[in-house]
Amino acid sequence: MQTVKMVVTGPFSSGKTEFIRSISEIEVVSTDREIRKESAERAEKDQTTVAMDFGRITVDEDLVLYLFGTPGQRRFDFMWEILAEGMLGFIVMVDSSKPETFREAKSILETFRAYAPTPYVVAANKQDHPDAWAPDDLRIALRIEPEVKLLPCVAKEKDSVRNVLLELLYTILEEMES
Repeated sequence: MQTVKMVVTGPFSSGKTEFIRSISEIEVVSTDREIRKESAERAEKDQTTVAMDFGRITVDEDLVLYLFGTPGQRRFDFMWEILAEGMLGFIVMVDSSKPETFREAKSILETFRAYAPTPYVVAANKQDHPDAWAPDDLRIALRIEPEVKLLPCVAKEKDSVRNVLLELLYTILEEMES
C-alpha cells in the first residue's frame, strides 16, 4: 500500500480544518484551542488550530492519503516547515469572500513552494458565500499562473473537497510521469 502525504494550508479561517473534517474517514486529530476573548480573531470564530489537523482517506486498496492541516496564524508558522516535510503535494485554501486575506494566501503559497518543489492546487473556498470572488477573478488578484489549477470549493461539502483532492492527485501523477 502506498501512502501520500498532502498538506492543506492557507490563512486564518480559510477553511482548512473544515476541509479535512469533511472528508476524513477517521476522527480528525485536531489541536484547536480557544481564541482569547480580547483577540480580534475571536469575532470570526471561537477556536483556532495551533499545531495541526490530521485526517486520512483510503482511495483504494493500494492508496491512502494522509492530510495534514497547518495553523493559519503567522505566530504558529514554525509548524509549517515541519508539516511540509515529505509532502507530495499541497493545497492552498483561500477564503474567496475576504479579499483582505488574499495577500496572506499568496505569501503562504510562496512559502510552501520554497519548502519543496511539489505540485499544488489553489482552492477558492466559500464559493457558497454571497461575497465570494469567482475563481477567474481570484486568479487575477492572486497572480496565479494559468497552468496552476485554481478550483472552486465549499469545504463543508464532501463532494467539493473530493474534487479538489482528486485534482491535486492528478497533478501529482502528471508530474511523476513527466
